[in-house]
Amino acid sequence: MGEVPGAREELERYGCVLRAQLVELIEEVTPGADLGLLFLDEPEVVDWHEPPAHGYSTVFRGERPEGVGAHDAVARGARLLGSAGWEVTGPAEEIAPAARRCVVTALHPGGVRIEVRSGDGGPGVLYSGRTPAVALREAEEFRWPEPVRTPETVTPGFVLCYECDGLGACDCCGGRGWVPAEPHGRERCRACFARRVCPICQGAGQLAVSDLSTYQLGYYPGL
Repeated sequence: MGEVPGAREELERYGCVLRAQLVELIEEVTPGADLGLLFLDEPEVVDWHEPPAHGYSTVFRGERPEGVGAHDAVARGARLLGSAGWEVTGPAEEIAPAARRCVVTALHPGGVRIEVRSGDGGPGVLYSGRTPAVALREAEEFRWPEPVRTPETVTPGFVLCYECDGLGACDCCGGRGWVPAEPHGRERCRACFARRVCPICQGAGQLAVSDLSTYQLGYYPGL
């Protein structure tokens, strides 16, 4: 599975757009905020569909200047984003449990998204941003693993595991520890709980006849 040409550079460009616009926005709406606390760490997997896609995201909190209300602060951010060419929605009011909040969302033509929130319950302004999800590597077709035991290689005094039939790996997820699922692309395997191996033989692919319970013997009527 090779890297998608240019994908990493594309994601880095998105990250630069996000950070640069957040810096300008924070300095305008909440001047004096400590920009050293604005982090865009390594991109994380944000979409687990095959192939997994990565993205940058961040959250930052500043405080409105004294005398500036929540709506005015958010509206100032909306004007700045609009003048920079972003598609702006809001400011809109939300009814929060403790107080009224104002929110504006903005979408960059490239797909970067920024949201600005502030409420009457305090001077805080919350900025959040994320880039589009970008697949950095090409899709890879899953290959079922080879069995660790076969009828020809089973140890004398043992039988093939009735659960995995000698596979050794979990026969539900194929040893991945997860299975495809919506809406995020995958979920933890409910058969092995991400342990990857068969829960009955613990990866051995075979079971000792002398250790079989009465229930397990029912799987082997020839014994």
